[in-house]
Amino acid sequence: MQQTTHRSPLYVDSGESLDAEMWPASGLEVLSQMEVEQLRDSGTGGLYPLLRQCMLAVLNSGTDTDDARELLETYDRFEIGFVQQDRGLKIALSNAPAHAFVDGKMIRGIREHMSAVLRDIVFAHNEVLSDPKFDLEHSDGITNAVFHIVRNARLLKSPAEVDLVVCWGGHAIGRGEYDYTKQVGYELGLRGLNVCTGCGPGAMKGPMKGATIGHAKQRIRDGRYVGITEPGIIAAESPNPIVNSLVIMPDMEKRLEAFVRLGHGIIVFPGGVGTAEEILYLLGILLHPDNADQPLPMIMTGPASAAGYFEQIDEFVAATLGDSARSRYRIIIDDPSAVARAVQDGLGAVREYRTQFGDAYHFNWRLRIDREFQAPFVATHEAMRGLDLRETLPNHELAANLRRAFSGIVSGNVRMDTALAIEQHGPFQISASPRIMPLMDALLSAFVADGRMKIESESYRPCYEVTG
Repeated sequence: MQQTTHRSPLYVDSGESLDAEMWPASGLEVLSQMEVEQLRDSGTGGLYPLLRQCMLAVLNSGTDTDDARELLETYDRFEIGFVQQDRGLKIALSNAPAHAFVDGKMIRGIREHMSAVLRDIVFAHNEVLSDPKFDLEHSDGITNAVFHIVRNARLLKSPAEVDLVVCWGGHAIGRGEYDYTKQVGYELGLRGLNVCTGCGPGAMKGPMKGATIGHAKQRIRDGRYVGITEPGIIAAESPNPIVNSLVIMPDMEKRLEAFVRLGHGIIVFPGGVGTAEEILYLLGILLHPDNADQPLPMIMTGPASAAGYFEQIDEFVAATLGDSARSRYRIIIDDPSAVARAVQDGLGAVREYRTQFGDAYHFNWRLRIDREFQAPFVATHEAMRGLDLRETLPNHELAANLRRAFSGIVSGNVRMDTALAIEQHGPFQISASPRIMPLMDALLSAFVADGRMKIESESYRPCYEVTG
């Protein structure tokens, strides 16, 4: 977004918040009257609440909070207005966080992220979710929708290289683990590899920060730092300032699919329940028989202090999904350069496979993703109680349901609407078989004990109970 340079009356500083006006980025100033009215509409079907929440999250970039309610309450007077003029649409911000501005001008990266929010909300709603040509009841239609959203966000580069490494991990991690993610990112940058994360703080920021130094040393000036998020968590995990390509997917499932369709390799750092969700999502997909020969390097790594964390994850995977799932990843502890070398070697296999079958480098069409991994899961008390968590299920189906269970806990931790439902009706009840119940309970209890659920871990109250 290009903002005006006049300080008064377009810029009014009130200390912690201020007012400002700006022009959207190229193309978005020609929104139709219908689209503008949708953005203004606070009622059912209107886009204003979604736009306000996402833009406020972007303006809050760099702050140390993962409490969406606290953010919205702190800036409860924040508003967005739209001024239609002959030369296009102007955005007016009222009571915006002052730390998003320097000397009366919005920080450039935040301005770009604001533009991405407007672009993705308008495009996804009007051109994908409301368009009957996208059959969102079937797997191919959902994948096609994901493709169109990321293409519209200009994430598909041509000619493409096999060089995009997805990094997963927790936002609530300690300093030692954060520094380790930077070291791994640095090694990736030295090898000319680009980084994609969930765009937030912690293990989502560290690899990007390290990669910027590696790229700088190699005189790489077009490094890619891709951030993929979704409206339900963006307020709790505001985009970090290093992200230079941001996309807001409509829901968690499309976000996860975007990761594995765009990425050429996966690195998993220490995290909490959200990281466990991502691990189970990917393993569930890779366990499908159609993906048996699909190369996708997956490395779990952390400093020596995180060895116990990965032992817990490995034991849980072995006990629930078996050795076939364990064979799809490697664990490398306290060796950033070995991680980068392992990923780089794995990318060679990915390049060879896609070349052999004539597949695109920029989007993995061949990967089979069943609809049970694509259909949006809304975490309600009824839905969480109804999850089938029995070891007698096929491995990829059990992985899908375990993923939903962890996704529901993530929602309870970070989504304001889910947190309110838990306050009203009590914690989620998750019912598992006698064999899986103690495994889940032990893993989740370890996340709580290690402070991996929330940044303010001392005051964390579990939003769930695991029962038999």
